[in-house]
Amino acid sequence: MTNNIDFDPDLLDWNKQGGLIPAVIQDAATLQVLMLGYMNREALDATLSGGDVVFFSRTRKALWRKGETSGNVLRVVSVEADCDADTLLIQAQPAGPTCHLGRDSCFPSAPGDFLGKLDSLVAKRERERPEGSYTTRLFDEGIRRVAQKVGEEGVETSLAAVSQDDDALLGESADLIYHLLVLLRARGLSLDDLRRTLASRHA
Repeated sequence: MTNNIDFDPDLLDWNKQGGLIPAVIQDAATLQVLMLGYMNREALDATLSGGDVVFFSRTRKALWRKGETSGNVLRVVSVEADCDADTLLIQAQPAGPTCHLGRDSCFPSAPGDFLGKLDSLVAKRERERPEGSYTTRLFDEGIRRVAQKVGEEGVETSLAAVSQDDDALLGESADLIYHLLVLLRARGLSLDDLRRTLASRHA
């Protein structure tokens, strides 16, 4: 399966570090830094053509596709070079924990966007529909029910604000945002679509 990532490897300064380019991998949804690896020209070509992140192992002196054993591949979303053209930032969708210790990131304290993580979880619930999940029940009940819940949570959020109860306001706001993410997903939209809309208003 080809990902068709639009990036020209010839733009990079391959001679600067002996033919290797550091590649910082970032979760496309949560923006958390997941790991650092190295690529030679062949590894980058394989990444761009295949769509999964492929590194060059400096110890084995060979290419290795991240997740080829565990199944926790990194599906490429975007590739960007830094200002010196000697480092890559790759945004990817992880299929599972990136770290060999079973953690999401090789940097356990690396900050990330929890809303992005929640949106990814909502998307997973919509795809898999696990039994006993409240999110599954909302999707099964249909968009009208989800929209009704957003309306109810909006009113409860407003009432909490008027009553000047900060804990209640935070709790109701959290409920509102969660149900809004479900509503967007029920319409085939996502948090990224919302971000783009917001960004377009402040361009």
